[in-house]
Amino acid sequence: MKHQRWYHELRKLLGIGHNTTSHREKLLAATGALLSISAVYWLTAQADSGIITDHAGILIVASMGASAVLLFAVPHGALSQPWAVFGGQFISAIIGVTCQKLLPEGYIAAGAAVGLAVGAMYYLRCIHPPGGATALSAVIGGSSVHALGYEYVLFPVMLNVTALLFIAVLFNLFFPWRRYPEHWARQYITPPISKPSDREVELTQEDFAAAMHELDSFFDITTESLTSLLELAKQHADQKIDHPEHIIAGRYYSNGKLGALWSIRQVVDAANNKEGAKDKVIYKVIEGDGDYETGICQREEFRQWARFEVRQHNGRWIKQLDD
Repeated sequence: MKHQRWYHELRKLLGIGHNTTSHREKLLAATGALLSISAVYWLTAQADSGIITDHAGILIVASMGASAVLLFAVPHGALSQPWAVFGGQFISAIIGVTCQKLLPEGYIAAGAAVGLAVGAMYYLRCIHPPGGATALSAVIGGSSVHALGYEYVLFPVMLNVTALLFIAVLFNLFFPWRRYPEHWARQYITPPISKPSDREVELTQEDFAAAMHELDSFFDITTESLTSLLELAKQHADQKIDHPEHIIAGRYYSNGKLGALWSIRQVVDAANNKEGAKDKVIYKVIEGDGDYETGICQREEFRQWARFEVRQHNGRWIKQLDD
């Protein structure tokens, strides 16, 4: 039990969260990245007049590889949208070339290129992390890249970016739930709005998990996507559930709270005792507030704490609707 607690703490410390995407979604992301980078590499090789060496080409493709991760694994993320990709790569390439030309070689030019690129992307609202690698490549890419000057911005950077965006649009077009840009997918992923007067219960942690699973995509997250996720979670919350009638040993229960107050408990022992004062429940906190703590309380107290019974499915906690 102790080693499980250490493992759980290490997982949270490292930020290893649950991934709610399906195997289909993972396969599509990998396939899209494979096709896009193959195409980018081929286009660059066809357009290369021999000025760029193989070593410099590796640096450039590495930057595009990072963009491909965002475009195909997180197609609806704010950092993956067309302006972020195009603007972030474009401005970063310009800044990188400028720093290489005007500043002393070495750590000064390299640091300035990435730092200025980050600042410019912030102000121009086109933050795209791979842009930092593009700016850095302009400085450390070697004599063949330096010889290109500002031509580096157009070839190979913008050629690669244009190819990536085109393939991202075309590839994701065949899958309505992940169409790119995110605006084109919104009609598919946005659920019908239910009337506020119809809402009888508050949202719970399990509702958000169920909504994320239903969207079947990885978000970093845009306002529109968060709104869609919230609406789906509200619809899951509309499935009104009363406090569990029976508290059964070995089963799991949730308090239905959100964030830091959310907690999952497993009942270790719940032997019925006709004497009310002795009718107690021993439980262990499995996840959330008070993680891995154990406790004892009156059965009725536990029943009032428990919003509903839950079970684990594909790495997430879901409501157990059937007794």
